[in-house]
Amino acid sequence: MMDTLSAASITRDYLTGRDVAMRSRVMLFALASCKLLIQLAGINHYGFFRDELYYMACGQHVAWGYVDQPPLIAFVAWFARHVLGPSLFATRLLPVLAGAAVVYATGRIAAELGGGLFAQFLAAVAILFAPAYIAFDSFLSMNAFEPLFWLLCAWIVIRIVKGASPRLWLWFGAVAGVGLENKHSMLVFGFALVAGLLLSGQAKLFRSKWIWIGAALALAIFLPNLLWESQNGWPQIEVVRNAQQFKNEAITPLQFLFEQVLFMQPLALPVWLAGLVWFFASPEGKRFRFLGWSYLFVLAIFILLGGKSYYALPIYPALMAAGGVALEGFLAAPARRGMAVALPALLIAAGLVTLPFGTPLLPVDTFLRYSRLLPYANSVKTERDATAALPQLYADMFGWENMATQIAHVYRALPQAEQAGCAILGGNYGEAGAIDHFGPSMGLPAAIGGHNSYYFWGPRAYTGSCVILFGERADELKDLFADAQFVATITDPHAAIAERNVHVFVCRKPRAPLAELWPYFKLII
Repeated sequence: MMDTLSAASITRDYLTGRDVAMRSRVMLFALASCKLLIQLAGINHYGFFRDELYYMACGQHVAWGYVDQPPLIAFVAWFARHVLGPSLFATRLLPVLAGAAVVYATGRIAAELGGGLFAQFLAAVAILFAPAYIAFDSFLSMNAFEPLFWLLCAWIVIRIVKGASPRLWLWFGAVAGVGLENKHSMLVFGFALVAGLLLSGQAKLFRSKWIWIGAALALAIFLPNLLWESQNGWPQIEVVRNAQQFKNEAITPLQFLFEQVLFMQPLALPVWLAGLVWFFASPEGKRFRFLGWSYLFVLAIFILLGGKSYYALPIYPALMAAGGVALEGFLAAPARRGMAVALPALLIAAGLVTLPFGTPLLPVDTFLRYSRLLPYANSVKTERDATAALPQLYADMFGWENMATQIAHVYRALPQAEQAGCAILGGNYGEAGAIDHFGPSMGLPAAIGGHNSYYFWGPRAYTGSCVILFGERADELKDLFADAQFVATITDPHAAIAERNVHVFVCRKPRAPLAELWPYFKLII
Protein backbone atom coordinates (compact mmCIF):
# COMPACT_ATOMS: atom_id res chain seq x y z
CA MET A 1 0.00 0.00 0.00
CA MET A 2 2.83 2.38 0.95
CA ASP A 3 4.68 1.63 -2.30
CA THR A 4 1.50 2.24 -4.30
CA LEU A 5 0.91 5.61 -2.62
CA SER A 6 4.54 6.65 -3.17
CA ALA A 7 4.37 5.75 -6.86
CA ALA A 8 1.09 7.66 -7.27
CA SER A 9 2.56 10.67 -5.48
CA ILE A 10 5.66 10.67 -7.65
CA THR A 11 3.57 10.35 -10.81
CA ARG A 12 1.29 13.22 -9.70
CA ASP A 13 4.28 15.44 -8.89
CA TYR A 14 5.87 14.61 -12.24
CA LEU A 15 2.70 15.43 -14.14
CA THR A 16 2.29 18.65 -12.16
CA GLY A 17 5.87 19.66 -12.89
CA ARG A 18 5.44 18.89 -16.56
CA ASP A 19 2.22 20.91 -16.64
CA VAL A 20 3.95 23.91 -15.05
CA ALA A 21 6.80 23.66 -17.54
CA MET A 22 4.33 23.57 -20.41
CA ARG A 23 2.41 26.57 -19.06
CA SER A 24 5.70 28.40 -18.64
CA ARG A 25 6.72 27.82 -22.25
CA VAL A 26 3.29 28.79 -23.58
CA MET A 27 3.27 31.98 -21.50
CA LEU A 28 6.78 32.98 -22.59
CA PHE A 29 6.04 32.15 -26.20
CA ALA A 30 2.96 34.39 -25.98
CA LEU A 31 5.04 37.26 -24.54
CA ALA A 32 7.70 36.78 -27.23
CA SER A 33 4.90 36.86 -29.81
CA CYS A 34 3.64 40.15 -28.32
CA LYS A 35 7.14 41.55 -28.73
CA LEU A 36 7.15 40.34 -32.32
CA LEU A 37 3.79 41.97 -33.08
CA ILE A 38 4.85 45.28 -31.51
CA GLN A 39 8.04 45.44 -33.56
CA LEU A 40 6.31 44.34 -36.76
CA ALA A 41 3.70 47.07 -36.31
CA GLY A 42 6.37 49.72 -36.92
CA ILE A 43 8.77 47.82 -39.14
CA ASN A 44 7.80 49.49 -42.43
CA HIS A 45 7.31 53.04 -41.17
CA TYR A 46 9.61 56.00 -41.87
CA GLY A 47 12.68 54.71 -43.75
CA PHE A 48 16.08 53.08 -43.51
CA PHE A 49 18.21 54.14 -40.55
CA ARG A 50 21.60 55.65 -41.45
CA ASP A 51 23.57 52.69 -40.08
CA GLU A 52 21.37 50.19 -41.93
CA LEU A 53 22.43 51.73 -45.23
CA TYR A 54 26.06 51.40 -44.16
CA TYR A 55 25.71 47.78 -43.04
CA MET A 56 24.07 46.91 -46.35
CA ALA A 57 27.01 48.52 -48.15
CA CYS A 58 29.39 46.47 -45.99
CA GLY A 59 27.39 43.41 -47.04
CA GLN A 60 28.40 44.19 -50.62
CA HIS A 61 32.08 44.13 -49.54
CA VAL A 62 32.08 40.93 -47.49
CA ALA A 63 35.29 40.66 -45.46
CA TRP A 64 36.56 39.46 -42.07
CA GLY A 65 36.49 42.97 -40.69
CA TYR A 66 35.55 46.58 -41.18
CA VAL A 67 36.94 49.83 -39.87
CA ASP A 68 34.29 50.18 -37.17
CA GLN A 69 32.83 46.71 -36.53
CA PRO A 70 33.44 42.97 -36.80
CA PRO A 71 31.98 41.13 -39.81
CA LEU A 72 28.79 39.50 -38.52
CA ILE A 73 26.49 42.47 -39.14
CA ALA A 74 27.65 42.63 -42.77
CA PHE A 75 26.97 38.89 -43.18
CA VAL A 76 23.50 39.41 -41.69
CA ALA A 77 22.88 42.30 -44.11
CA TRP A 78 24.11 40.17 -47.02
CA PHE A 79 21.85 37.29 -45.97
CA ALA A 80 18.83 39.54 -45.54
CA ARG A 81 19.32 41.13 -48.94
CA HIS A 82 20.01 37.96 -50.93
CA VAL A 83 17.61 35.60 -49.16
CA LEU A 84 14.80 37.83 -47.86
CA GLY A 85 15.05 40.83 -50.19
CA PRO A 86 16.10 44.51 -50.02
CA SER A 87 12.95 45.84 -48.34
CA LEU A 88 12.68 47.46 -44.92
CA PHE A 89 10.78 44.41 -43.67
CA ALA A 90 13.45 42.00 -44.87
CA THR A 91 16.30 44.08 -43.48
CA ARG A 92 14.72 44.35 -40.03
CA LEU A 93 13.19 40.90 -39.64
CA LEU A 94 16.22 39.21 -38.05
CA PRO A 95 16.70 41.95 -35.41
CA VAL A 96 13.00 41.67 -34.55
CA LEU A 97 13.31 37.89 -34.14
CA ALA A 98 16.41 38.33 -31.98
CA GLY A 99 14.47 40.70 -29.71
CA ALA A 100 11.63 38.21 -29.34
CA ALA A 101 14.16 35.51 -28.48
CA VAL A 102 15.60 37.71 -25.71
CA VAL A 103 12.14 38.09 -24.15
CA TYR A 104 11.64 34.33 -24.16
CA ALA A 105 15.15 33.58 -22.86
CA THR A 106 14.80 36.11 -20.04
CA GLY A 107 11.81 34.22 -18.70
CA ARG A 108 13.58 30.89 -19.09
CA ILE A 109 16.56 32.15 -17.11
CA ALA A 110 14.20 33.28 -14.35
CA ALA A 111 13.02 29.66 -14.25
CA GLU A 112 16.63 28.43 -14.13
CA LEU A 113 17.22 30.68 -11.12
CA GLY A 114 14.31 29.04 -9.32
CA GLY A 115 11.47 31.34 -10.29
CA GLY A 116 7.90 30.28 -10.86
CA LEU A 117 5.39 31.56 -13.39
CA PHE A 118 5.12 35.01 -11.79
CA ALA A 119 8.90 35.50 -11.75
CA GLN A 120 9.15 34.48 -15.39
CA PHE A 121 6.24 36.70 -16.40
CA LEU A 122 7.56 39.75 -14.56
CA ALA A 123 11.10 39.39 -15.94
CA ALA A 124 9.93 38.85 -19.51
CA VAL A 125 7.46 41.76 -19.37
CA ALA A 126 10.15 44.08 -18.01
CA ILE A 127 12.39 43.31 -20.98
CA LEU A 128 9.54 43.29 -23.47
CA PHE A 129 8.62 46.91 -22.65
CA ALA A 130 12.11 48.29 -21.93
CA PRO A 131 12.28 51.38 -24.20
CA ALA A 132 15.90 50.81 -25.23
CA TYR A 133 15.20 47.22 -26.21
CA ILE A 134 12.18 48.26 -28.26
CA ALA A 135 14.37 50.86 -30.00
CA PHE A 136 17.38 48.66 -30.71
CA ASP A 137 15.22 45.82 -32.02
CA SER A 138 13.43 48.11 -34.47
CA PHE A 139 16.28 48.30 -37.01
CA LEU A 140 19.31 46.34 -38.18
CA SER A 141 22.22 46.88 -35.83
CA MET A 142 24.75 44.99 -33.74
CA ASN A 143 22.88 46.16 -30.64
CA ALA A 144 19.85 44.06 -31.58
CA PHE A 145 21.87 40.83 -31.44
CA GLU A 146 24.29 41.57 -28.60
CA PRO A 147 21.84 40.98 -25.70
CA LEU A 148 21.01 37.55 -27.10
CA PHE A 149 24.66 36.50 -27.15
CA TRP A 150 25.26 37.77 -23.60
CA LEU A 151 22.08 36.13 -22.34
CA LEU A 152 22.81 32.76 -23.93
CA CYS A 153 26.29 32.77 -22.40
CA ALA A 154 24.85 33.62 -18.97
CA TRP A 155 22.25 30.86 -19.35
CA ILE A 156 24.95 28.29 -20.14
CA VAL A 157 27.05 29.28 -17.12
CA ILE A 158 23.98 29.13 -14.85
CA ARG A 159 23.35 25.57 -16.06
CA ILE A 160 26.97 24.59 -15.41
CA VAL A 161 26.94 26.15 -11.92
CA LYS A 162 23.78 24.14 -11.18
CA GLY A 163 25.62 20.93 -12.02
CA ALA A 164 25.11 20.42 -15.76
CA SER A 165 27.85 18.80 -17.83
CA PRO A 166 31.01 20.93 -18.12
CA ARG A 167 30.95 20.06 -21.82
CA LEU A 168 28.50 22.95 -22.07
CA TRP A 169 31.57 25.20 -22.06
CA LEU A 170 31.91 24.21 -25.72
CA TRP A 171 28.54 25.83 -26.41
CA PHE A 172 29.63 28.83 -24.36
CA GLY A 173 32.76 29.16 -26.51
CA ALA A 174 30.76 28.91 -29.72
CA VAL A 175 28.23 31.55 -28.65
CA ALA A 176 30.92 33.86 -27.26
CA GLY A 177 32.99 33.52 -30.43
CA VAL A 178 30.06 34.45 -32.66
CA GLY A 179 29.25 37.26 -30.22
CA LEU A 180 32.77 38.62 -30.69
CA GLU A 181 32.21 38.61 -34.44
CA ASN A 182 29.12 40.73 -33.74
CA LYS A 183 30.61 43.32 -31.38
CA HIS A 184 33.94 43.59 -29.59
CA SER A 185 32.25 44.59 -26.33
CA MET A 186 31.61 40.87 -25.88
CA LEU A 187 35.15 40.95 -24.47
CA VAL A 188 33.93 43.19 -21.65
CA PHE A 189 31.21 40.73 -20.73
CA GLY A 190 33.64 37.81 -20.93
CA PHE A 191 36.08 39.54 -18.59
CA ALA A 192 33.29 40.54 -16.20
CA LEU A 193 31.96 36.97 -16.15
CA VAL A 194 35.37 35.47 -15.37
CA ALA A 195 35.99 38.04 -12.64
CA GLY A 196 32.52 37.40 -11.23
CA LEU A 197 33.07 33.64 -11.10
CA LEU A 198 36.39 34.07 -9.29
CA LEU A 199 35.01 36.55 -6.76
CA SER A 200 31.93 34.44 -6.02
CA GLY A 201 33.80 31.29 -5.06
CA GLN A 202 33.42 29.44 -8.38
CA ALA A 203 37.15 29.10 -9.03
CA LYS A 204 36.75 25.31 -9.15
CA LEU A 205 35.10 25.69 -12.56
CA PHE A 206 38.46 26.72 -14.01
CA ARG A 207 39.94 23.32 -13.14
CA SER A 208 37.83 21.71 -15.85
CA LYS A 209 39.53 21.19 -19.20
CA TRP A 210 36.27 22.02 -20.95
CA ILE A 211 36.30 25.68 -19.94
CA TRP A 212 39.71 26.09 -21.58
CA ILE A 213 38.66 24.20 -24.68
CA GLY A 214 35.60 26.47 -24.83
CA ALA A 215 37.84 29.53 -24.53
CA ALA A 216 40.04 28.19 -27.34
CA LEU A 217 36.95 27.68 -29.48
CA ALA A 218 35.83 31.27 -28.89
CA LEU A 219 39.30 32.50 -29.85
CA ALA A 220 39.32 30.37 -32.99
CA ILE A 221 35.98 31.84 -34.12
CA PHE A 222 37.17 35.36 -33.31
CA LEU A 223 40.63 34.89 -34.84
CA PRO A 224 39.82 35.87 -38.47
CA ASN A 225 38.59 39.28 -37.34
CA LEU A 226 41.51 39.65 -34.94
CA LEU A 227 43.95 38.96 -37.76
CA TRP A 228 42.12 41.42 -40.02
CA GLU A 229 42.40 44.11 -37.35
CA SER A 230 46.11 43.42 -36.91
CA GLN A 231 46.81 43.47 -40.63
CA ASN A 232 44.96 46.76 -41.08
CA GLY A 233 46.50 48.71 -38.19
CA TRP A 234 43.78 48.17 -35.55
CA PRO A 235 41.30 50.67 -37.04
CA GLN A 236 38.68 49.89 -34.37
CA ILE A 237 40.94 51.53 -31.78
CA GLU A 238 41.23 54.64 -33.95
CA VAL A 239 37.44 54.78 -34.35
CA VAL A 240 36.85 54.53 -30.59
CA ARG A 241 39.50 57.13 -29.77
CA ASN A 242 38.23 59.62 -32.36
CA ALA A 243 34.61 59.10 -31.34
CA GLN A 244 35.42 59.83 -27.70
CA GLN A 245 37.34 62.95 -28.67
CA PHE A 246 35.10 64.41 -31.36
CA LYS A 247 31.70 62.71 -31.41
CA ASN A 248 30.42 61.15 -28.19
CA GLU A 249 28.71 63.21 -25.53
CA ALA A 250 30.78 63.12 -22.34
CA ILE A 251 28.75 62.15 -19.27
CA THR A 252 29.46 61.76 -15.58
CA PRO A 253 29.23 58.39 -13.79
CA LEU A 254 26.05 59.58 -12.08
CA GLN A 255 24.50 60.48 -15.42
CA PHE A 256 25.58 57.09 -16.79
CA LEU A 257 23.65 55.38 -13.99
CA PHE A 258 20.64 57.68 -14.41
CA GLU A 259 20.44 56.80 -18.09
CA GLN A 260 20.38 53.09 -17.23
CA VAL A 261 17.13 53.79 -15.39
CA LEU A 262 15.67 55.68 -18.36
CA PHE A 263 16.74 53.08 -20.90
CA MET A 264 15.14 50.22 -18.98
CA GLN A 265 12.06 52.29 -17.97
CA PRO A 266 11.98 53.96 -14.53
CA LEU A 267 9.15 51.74 -13.27
CA ALA A 268 11.33 48.68 -13.95
CA LEU A 269 14.01 49.92 -11.54
CA PRO A 270 12.60 47.90 -8.58
CA VAL A 271 12.81 44.73 -10.67
CA TRP A 272 16.44 44.82 -11.74
CA LEU A 273 17.56 46.44 -8.49
CA ALA A 274 15.85 43.61 -6.58
CA GLY A 275 17.73 41.20 -8.83
CA LEU A 276 21.06 42.78 -7.94
CA VAL A 277 20.25 42.64 -4.22
CA TRP A 278 19.09 39.01 -4.59
CA PHE A 279 22.45 37.97 -6.00
CA PHE A 280 24.31 39.40 -3.01
CA ALA A 281 21.86 39.14 -0.09
CA SER A 282 19.74 36.06 -0.71
CA PRO A 283 20.92 32.54 0.25
CA GLU A 284 19.17 31.25 -2.89
CA GLY A 285 21.04 33.75 -5.05
CA LYS A 286 24.47 33.04 -3.57
CA ARG A 287 25.59 30.48 -6.14
CA PHE A 288 24.56 32.84 -8.95
CA ARG A 289 26.36 35.81 -7.40
CA PHE A 290 28.81 35.82 -10.28
CA LEU A 291 26.11 37.55 -12.36
CA GLY A 292 25.81 40.34 -9.78
CA TRP A 293 29.57 40.86 -9.89
CA SER A 294 29.47 40.72 -13.69
CA TYR A 295 26.94 43.55 -13.74
CA LEU A 296 29.09 45.72 -11.49
CA PHE A 297 32.20 45.03 -13.56
CA VAL A 298 30.39 45.82 -16.82
CA LEU A 299 29.21 49.16 -15.42
CA ALA A 300 32.63 50.03 -14.01
CA ILE A 301 34.49 49.18 -17.22
CA PHE A 302 32.24 51.22 -19.48
CA ILE A 303 32.22 54.17 -17.10
CA LEU A 304 36.03 54.14 -16.74
CA LEU A 305 36.58 53.75 -20.49
CA GLY A 306 34.13 56.53 -21.34
CA GLY A 307 31.72 54.26 -23.19
CA LYS A 308 28.22 55.27 -24.17
CA SER A 309 25.64 54.57 -21.51
CA TYR A 310 23.74 52.09 -23.67
CA TYR A 311 26.81 49.83 -23.91
CA ALA A 312 25.82 48.19 -20.61
CA LEU A 313 22.27 47.32 -21.71
CA PRO A 314 22.87 43.67 -22.72
CA ILE A 315 23.45 42.67 -19.05
CA TYR A 316 19.99 43.69 -17.87
CA PRO A 317 17.95 40.62 -18.90
CA ALA A 318 19.95 38.56 -16.37
CA LEU A 319 19.19 41.15 -13.68
CA MET A 320 15.51 41.22 -14.61
CA ALA A 321 15.37 37.42 -14.36
CA ALA A 322 16.85 37.54 -10.86
CA GLY A 323 14.54 40.43 -9.96
CA GLY A 324 11.53 38.35 -10.97
CA VAL A 325 12.66 35.60 -8.61
CA ALA A 326 13.31 38.03 -5.76
CA LEU A 327 10.00 39.83 -6.10
CA GLU A 328 8.05 36.61 -6.52
CA GLY A 329 9.10 35.62 -3.02
CA PHE A 330 8.61 39.10 -1.59
CA LEU A 331 5.13 39.57 -3.10
CA ALA A 332 3.90 36.11 -2.14
CA ALA A 333 2.75 37.35 1.28
CA PRO A 334 -1.06 37.85 1.41
CA ALA A 335 -0.64 41.49 2.37
CA ARG A 336 1.33 42.17 -0.82
CA ARG A 337 -0.88 40.36 -3.32
CA GLY A 338 -2.16 43.69 -4.65
CA MET A 339 1.39 44.77 -5.43
CA ALA A 340 1.91 41.52 -7.33
CA VAL A 341 -0.87 42.57 -9.68
CA ALA A 342 -0.03 46.28 -9.76
CA LEU A 343 3.69 46.02 -10.65
CA PRO A 344 3.34 44.09 -13.93
CA ALA A 345 0.27 46.15 -14.81
CA LEU A 346 2.23 49.38 -14.32
CA LEU A 347 5.14 48.05 -16.39
CA ILE A 348 2.79 47.19 -19.22
CA ALA A 349 0.93 50.52 -19.03
CA ALA A 350 4.13 52.58 -18.94
CA GLY A 351 5.57 50.45 -21.72
CA LEU A 352 2.58 51.11 -23.94
CA VAL A 353 2.91 54.85 -23.31
CA THR A 354 6.59 54.87 -24.34
CA LEU A 355 6.24 52.50 -27.31
CA PRO A 356 6.16 55.28 -29.95
CA PHE A 357 9.62 56.40 -28.77
CA GLY A 358 11.14 53.01 -29.54
CA THR A 359 9.40 51.89 -32.71
CA PRO A 360 7.84 54.19 -35.33
CA LEU A 361 4.18 53.40 -34.79
CA LEU A 362 2.85 56.93 -35.39
CA PRO A 363 2.89 59.16 -38.46
CA VAL A 364 5.74 61.61 -38.01
CA ASP A 365 3.59 64.70 -37.40
CA THR A 366 1.50 62.78 -34.88
CA PHE A 367 4.67 61.59 -33.16
CA LEU A 368 5.99 65.16 -32.91
CA ARG A 369 2.81 66.24 -31.15
CA TYR A 370 2.95 63.19 -28.90
CA SER A 371 6.60 63.78 -28.00
CA ARG A 372 5.82 67.32 -26.87
CA LEU A 373 3.40 65.87 -24.34
CA LEU A 374 5.97 63.36 -23.10
CA PRO A 375 9.54 64.47 -23.93
CA TYR A 376 11.03 61.08 -23.11
CA ALA A 377 13.30 60.39 -26.09
CA ASN A 378 15.33 63.60 -25.96
CA SER A 379 16.20 63.14 -22.30
CA VAL A 380 19.21 61.02 -23.33
CA LYS A 381 21.82 62.37 -25.75
CA THR A 382 24.78 60.15 -26.67
CA GLU A 383 26.34 62.25 -29.45
CA ARG A 384 27.20 65.92 -29.87
CA ASP A 385 25.09 66.58 -32.96
CA ALA A 386 22.70 69.49 -32.73
CA THR A 387 19.32 68.57 -31.29
CA ALA A 388 16.45 68.18 -33.77
CA ALA A 389 12.71 67.94 -33.19
CA LEU A 390 12.87 64.20 -33.83
CA PRO A 391 15.12 62.01 -31.69
CA GLN A 392 18.23 60.72 -33.49
CA LEU A 393 16.70 57.26 -33.89
CA TYR A 394 13.97 58.70 -36.12
CA ALA A 395 15.73 61.70 -37.66
CA ASP A 396 18.29 59.33 -39.16
CA MET A 397 15.48 57.48 -40.95
CA PHE A 398 14.52 60.47 -43.11
CA GLY A 399 15.87 62.00 -46.29
CA TRP A 400 17.90 59.18 -47.80
CA GLU A 401 15.77 58.20 -50.80
CA ASN A 402 15.12 61.85 -51.62
CA MET A 403 18.88 62.44 -51.42
CA ALA A 404 19.57 59.68 -53.93
CA THR A 405 16.81 61.02 -56.20
CA GLN A 406 18.31 64.52 -56.21
CA ILE A 407 21.81 63.19 -56.88
CA ALA A 408 20.36 61.19 -59.78
CA HIS A 409 18.99 64.45 -61.26
CA VAL A 410 22.45 66.01 -61.03
CA TYR A 411 24.09 62.91 -62.53
CA ARG A 412 21.69 62.75 -65.50
CA ALA A 413 22.22 66.48 -66.16
CA LEU A 414 25.91 65.82 -66.90
CA PRO A 415 27.01 65.37 -70.52
CA GLN A 416 26.53 61.70 -71.38
CA ALA A 417 30.19 61.29 -72.25
CA GLU A 418 31.14 62.50 -68.76
CA GLN A 419 28.76 60.27 -66.79
CA ALA A 420 30.75 57.05 -67.25
CA GLY A 421 33.80 58.42 -65.44
CA CYS A 422 32.01 60.57 -62.87
CA ALA A 423 32.35 59.51 -59.23
CA ILE A 424 29.62 60.13 -56.67
CA LEU A 425 31.29 60.97 -53.36
CA GLY A 426 29.23 61.09 -50.15
CA GLY A 427 30.47 62.93 -47.09
CA ASN A 428 29.54 60.20 -44.60
CA TYR A 429 28.61 56.54 -44.75
CA GLY A 430 24.89 57.27 -44.56
CA GLU A 431 25.05 59.52 -47.61
CA ALA A 432 27.21 57.09 -49.58
CA GLY A 433 25.06 54.18 -48.38
CA ALA A 434 21.91 55.93 -49.66
CA ILE A 435 23.43 56.06 -53.14
CA ASP A 436 24.47 52.42 -52.97
CA HIS A 437 21.01 51.26 -51.87
CA PHE A 438 18.66 53.48 -53.87
CA GLY A 439 20.99 54.46 -56.70
CA PRO A 440 21.06 51.30 -58.85
CA SER A 441 17.37 51.61 -59.72
CA MET A 442 18.06 55.22 -60.73
CA GLY A 443 21.02 54.37 -62.95
CA LEU A 444 23.66 55.60 -60.53
CA PRO A 445 27.08 53.99 -60.09
CA ALA A 446 28.24 52.80 -56.65
CA ALA A 447 29.31 55.61 -54.35
CA ILE A 448 32.72 56.31 -52.88
CA GLY A 449 33.49 58.19 -49.68
CA GLY A 450 36.02 58.88 -46.97
CA HIS A 451 34.03 57.81 -43.93
CA ASN A 452 35.14 54.68 -42.07
CA SER A 453 35.04 51.57 -44.30
CA TYR A 454 34.22 53.65 -47.37
CA TYR A 455 37.66 55.24 -46.95
CA PHE A 456 39.17 51.75 -46.71
CA TRP A 457 37.47 50.75 -49.98
CA GLY A 458 39.22 53.66 -51.68
CA PRO A 459 38.47 55.79 -54.77
CA ARG A 460 38.55 52.71 -57.04
CA ALA A 461 39.51 53.62 -60.63
CA TYR A 462 38.14 57.17 -60.57
CA THR A 463 40.65 59.88 -61.52
CA GLY A 464 38.67 62.79 -60.10
CA SER A 465 38.12 64.41 -63.51
CA CYS A 466 34.43 64.56 -62.59
CA VAL A 467 33.08 64.16 -59.05
CA ILE A 468 29.61 64.80 -57.70
CA LEU A 469 30.54 65.82 -54.16
CA PHE A 470 27.81 66.20 -51.56
CA GLY A 471 27.04 66.06 -47.87
CA GLU A 472 29.21 66.31 -44.78
CA ARG A 473 32.36 68.45 -45.30
CA ALA A 474 31.48 69.07 -48.97
CA ASP A 475 31.95 72.84 -48.54
CA GLU A 476 35.48 72.15 -47.31
CA LEU A 477 36.49 69.30 -49.63
CA LYS A 478 35.43 71.12 -52.80
CA ASP A 479 38.64 73.17 -52.47
CA LEU A 480 40.61 70.09 -53.55
CA PHE A 481 39.31 70.85 -57.06
CA ALA A 482 40.13 73.88 -59.19
CA ASP A 483 36.62 73.82 -60.63
CA ALA A 484 33.79 73.24 -58.12
CA GLN A 485 30.32 74.27 -59.21
CA PHE A 486 27.54 74.48 -56.63
CA VAL A 487 24.47 72.88 -58.22
CA ALA A 488 21.88 72.05 -55.55
CA THR A 489 20.80 71.96 -51.91
CA ILE A 490 18.97 68.84 -50.77
CA THR A 491 16.52 69.49 -47.95
CA ASP A 492 14.30 67.42 -45.70
CA PRO A 493 12.46 68.95 -42.72
CA HIS A 494 12.58 65.75 -40.65
CA ALA A 495 16.15 64.65 -41.35
CA ALA A 496 19.01 64.90 -38.87
CA ILE A 497 20.60 68.34 -38.63
CA ALA A 498 23.65 67.25 -40.66
CA GLU A 499 21.34 66.11 -43.50
CA ARG A 500 18.85 68.96 -43.29
CA ASN A 501 20.51 71.15 -45.96
CA VAL A 502 22.96 69.08 -48.01
CA HIS A 503 25.10 71.00 -50.51
CA VAL A 504 25.90 69.37 -53.85
CA PHE A 505 28.87 70.28 -56.06
CA VAL A 506 30.03 69.09 -59.45
CA CYS A 507 33.80 69.14 -59.22
CA ARG A 508 36.39 68.98 -61.99
CA LYS A 509 40.12 69.66 -62.38
CA PRO A 510 41.41 67.94 -59.24
CA ARG A 511 44.58 69.48 -57.84
CA ALA A 512 46.11 65.98 -57.96
CA PRO A 513 44.87 62.53 -59.01
CA LEU A 514 42.06 61.38 -56.75
CA ALA A 515 44.16 58.49 -55.39
CA GLU A 516 46.73 61.03 -54.13
CA LEU A 517 44.05 63.30 -52.68
CA TRP A 518 42.29 60.39 -50.96
CA PRO A 519 43.86 60.91 -47.48
CA TYR A 520 42.20 64.34 -47.34
CA PHE A 521 38.79 62.65 -47.50
CA LYS A 522 39.50 60.38 -44.51
CA LEU A 523 36.93 60.54 -41.71
CA ILE A 524 37.41 57.73 -39.18
CA ILE A 525 34.91 58.27 -36.35
